[in-house]
Amino acid sequence: MRIGLVGAGRIGARHAATLCELPRVEALVVADTQAGRARELAARVGAEAVDTVEELFAAGLDGLVVAAATDAHAELVIRGVAAGLPVFCEKPIAPDIRGTFQVIQAVNTAGVPVQVGFQRRFDSGHVAARDAVASGRLGWLHTVRSCTLDPAPPPRDYIPVSGGLFRDCAVHDFDAVRFVTGREVVQAVAAGANRGDVIFSECDDVDTATAVLTLDDGTIAVVSATRYNAAGYDVRFEALGSKESVVAGLDSHTPLTPVEGSACATPYGGFLDRFADAYDAELRAFTEVVAGRIESPCRPEEALEAFYVAEACDISRHEGRAVELAEVRR
Repeated sequence: MRIGLVGAGRIGARHAATLCELPRVEALVVADTQAGRARELAARVGAEAVDTVEELFAAGLDGLVVAAATDAHAELVIRGVAAGLPVFCEKPIAPDIRGTFQVIQAVNTAGVPVQVGFQRRFDSGHVAARDAVASGRLGWLHTVRSCTLDPAPPPRDYIPVSGGLFRDCAVHDFDAVRFVTGREVVQAVAAGANRGDVIFSECDDVDTATAVLTLDDGTIAVVSATRYNAAGYDVRFEALGSKESVVAGLDSHTPLTPVEGSACATPYGGFLDRFADAYDAELRAFTEVVAGRIESPCRPEEALEAFYVAEACDISRHEGRAVELAEVRR
């Protein structure tokens, strides 16, 4: 199959290298707003390059991978499904709920599969935690905890267009909570703080936040996120049950130093290291979607549900109250 890739930045380059190694992918065609960057990436991984998105859509593709800037996602997904191409899109598929609805409508009208890039659904630890919950081995859950602790903030010019910490960062945790537990969030209470760069407060954002979520079976989920975990990149998921408890992501790279013992080994450098295998697995799955062998493992409706939780958390932070998810669902 011939796969098109829009976006030759950091995550685009990672996806390009993976796609060129997958046995189902006979050719990869790369486009970027900077044509020179697309050509450079294509030469590095053994792909083809075109100068424009228009040329990419005319290149006889079987599927499309969207790894472009966030504000281009919705248009590219809609254009892809209109052309009959199965699409893989990094989150978010649109910058807001209204835009997400428009994409979902276009996808449903076209009847073409779209897979959203929530890579934790393909992380072996998260999958094992989900299986443990589903098997009943943990008993009933009383608490789950998920964290995304970044070692350093993203570039300053990204903050104003990021959508905020809940939508940009913690949304992965919100999706993980739903994925692992198989339950829906019904209420959110959230708080945030700014002790780092003033750019966050200037953009009405926060650099650190915690959300307490109530699930539809009474389980409590605690989500923590920060841009300032200098000890290293840290993503973990804990499922605590009445019989047993499990954790995903606790290993020799976890940047926690026991006060009674020695420090951890070298921490993960970032999300590309921590989720290397998951990124490979989600793209392998996408080629199966393109081949018509499986349905999308993460449909746009799943992204919408995580977006609802992020929206509820942002309202809660601003208004200092518990927010029912029914308030933000449409």
